[in-house]
Amino acid sequence: MTFAEYEQEVKKHLTEKRFYHSQCVARCAAELAERYGADVEKARLAGILHDIMKDTDAEEQLKIMEQFGIMLTEAQRRGPSLWHALSGAAYIEYILGVGDREILDAVACHTGGKSGMGLLDKVLFVADYISADRDYPGVERMRELSKSSLEDAMVEGIAFTVSEKTGERVTLDPQSICAYNEALWALEERRKGT
Repeated sequence: MTFAEYEQEVKKHLTEKRFYHSQCVARCAAELAERYGADVEKARLAGILHDIMKDTDAEEQLKIMEQFGIMLTEAQRRGPSLWHALSGAAYIEYILGVGDREILDAVACHTGGKSGMGLLDKVLFVADYISADRDYPGVERMRELSKSSLEDAMVEGIAFTVSEKTGERVTLDPQSICAYNEALWALEERRKGT
């Protein structure tokens, strides 16, 4: 499928607002990929596809994950806001035929992050936080940080999300903490090297 064909497929699954968000993330991911040396077309495609299941009801998402053998951790099971990333990755792999593991992994971890994130994972993760349609306290700071370091933007974004989730008293994804720690460690190593 071409990018335009994937885009039309995504549009069928999302509200107008969510589709616009996906378009913004695709543009932002492409810009970040260019800045940091990731594959621009993969980033753009991951961006348009990342939320394909976001507006799908929870029962349908569970069916997709079960159908394709996705085993949820306890934190994932108790955190339905994470499901669309996992069901979305399964949907684009098994239904739409996307075979690129980098794209699939980036979509699967775009919400919570994970241990061992690759460059495309980080690009999509940050793009989802800072895309042009986003407007929340702290987004401008994250946009500024993303100009010099994906890891700085990740640390800021994860800290924001953890604070928000603990304030709401909802389950945290342990993988988010792994992503946060590893981003911090990468920053520490970079600073030692200067």
